Amino acid sequence: MKFGVVVFPGSNCDNDIIYVLKNIMNQDVVKLWHKESDLKGCNFIILPGGFSFGDYLRSGSIANYSPIMKEIVDYANSGGYVLGICNGFQILCESQLLPGALLHNLSHKFICKNTFLKIITKKSIITNINSDRALKIPIAHGEGRYYVNNDVLDEMNKNDQILFKYCDENSNVNLESNPNGSLHNIAGICNQNRNVFGMMPHPERASDRSLNNEDGMLLFKSILNSVNLNC
Repeated sequence: MKFGVVVFPGSNCDNDIIYVLKNIMNQDVVKLWHKESDLKGCNFIILPGGFSFGDYLRSGSIANYSPIMKEIVDYANSGGYVLGICNGFQILCESQLLPGALLHNLSHKFICKNTFLKIITKKSIITNINSDRALKIPIAHGEGRYYVNNDVLDEMNKNDQILFKYCDENSNVNLESNPNGSLHNIAGICNQNRNVFGMMPHPERASDRSLNNEDGMLLFKSILNSVNLNC
């Protein structure tokens, strides 16, 4: 399997993801510069976290107009797999590959800390995990408050598009476990076709034994296991 990690001016988690995929999981990984229009035969595209174009205007809005995004939109619309993490999630919403928007945290402060996630649906290649425990995955964002109107939210719930919700360490979804004011504690979603995924927490920052946290590795393993089964 060949992964492509897109790099925008201001991306700062690209090397983290490449390290996990290449050094820990022994996968083929290439960087894709935002001005390119060639996906280089990649089977799975990742938009990493960071501050693309300095988060000017609003997070992800300028990156959406980078040349490579046209190729990624076409790739996703033809069924190709795309994952956006943090800033990547924001870019996917700006490109309308995913519904909704990421607004300023209710605190109006940048938040960087560990959070716990509850898997809401296991019917996706990223959440096909044989465990019901809460996953400890860190966040690092200033605009991570997911919002969508009620009609779209009802449709998303009907289509089982909610991947994760913020919860406490015992998997209880409540107000106290919501770090940013995200609607219904939503931390990650997918599209109706279940090939485009977005999440605000950073699984690549929880995928190394030396960090004493490998919960994020479960998500990457889920992707590999699920895609290989579908091949």
